[in-house]
Amino acid sequence: MPCKASAALEQLNLAAKLADLKEDHYRALLTIGALTELLVDKGIFAPDELERKMRSLDAELDELISASLHPMP
Repeated sequence: MPCKASAALEQLNLAAKLADLKEDHYRALLTIGALTELLVDKGIFAPDELERKMRSLDAELDELISASLHPMP
């Protein structure tokens, strides 16, 4: 019986940690969105510049991941 209680408590702790991560993720996205809007509103950069930079970083990350998964002989 103690094993089942321990497993249930472990699952409960895991669910609580997941809820905390979701809250942290939401707050991080909200902060990034607010900062982005402020920077665009102030004319520091244009939305299309941000989009280009995002695509560039995404492609660079894809390359790094691909290279690490398929290293050259």
